[in-house]
Amino acid sequence: CRPSPPRQCPSTSCQRIPSATPVLQCRQRHARPGRRVWPAHPCPDPDCRVAVLSAEGKHFTAGLDLVDAAQMLGGSNPDQDPARKAAEIRRTLFRLQAGLSALERCSKPVIAAIHGGCIGGGVDLVAAADIRYCSSDAFFLDLGLAADLGSLQRLPKLLGSASLLAELTFTGRRLPAEEAHRVGLVSRVLDDRDRLLAAALSLASDIAAKSPVAVQAAKRSLLFARDHPVAEGLAQIAAENAAMLQSEDVARAVAASLSKEKPSFAKL
Repeated sequence: CRPSPPRQCPSTSCQRIPSATPVLQCRQRHARPGRRVWPAHPCPDPDCRVAVLSAEGKHFTAGLDLVDAAQMLGGSNPDQDPARKAAEIRRTLFRLQAGLSALERCSKPVIAAIHGGCIGGGVDLVAAADIRYCSSDAFFLDLGLAADLGSLQRLPKLLGSASLLAELTFTGRRLPAEEAHRVGLVSRVLDDRDRLLAAALSLASDIAAKSPVAVQAAKRSLLFARDHPVAEGLAQIAAENAAMLQSEDVARAVAASLSKEKPSFAKL
């Protein structure tokens, strides 16, 4: 792929980053994960191979919007029958869950670059990303409710300690950056926000230079393996690679390795 100038994708919070291999950077302009400030289906453009999610302002997310929450819990009709009110709230929660799970459904890798506070729904959001980097001032915090947008389902498979997860869930205490790194929630901690974004975009460019056939197949297999036994995961990757190993990208990668040259792969 040739370098291209920055351009806005369908979501106004996303911008194409000029590079030899396209990266999509998505910035939350309003730090409220309950609001629609990122695409429902990130990175649909086949020219883009990786998405980086970051935020502007002091914090990555400010948590639940209390006005929105009051309207949601109040329902459209305050005199509504409790069963019907519960059904309406349940539909709203399903919609919000689907919005955050869009990062996981994205066929391309999603990198979350987290600075400052990652509060409430922000924890649900970054738990759905594939890779998480943070700055040294970052902290993670979930308050007030039994989380219902994904963190209680994903964090048990991300953190290295069930005891710590229970402690954080029951107390709502802050998880600082270094501790988040130690327990595996993030894979790198950078000194400040500028270094954080530079590192995330560098990683994205590195991934984007690889075969999109291999990268996207690997993401599907990692997610499948997370939710299935080993034997089913092996069967899944065998079925996946029965098709993917026929790709021209395999020959390109082998030829580049033998010639000590950097391979170039077509978009997928």
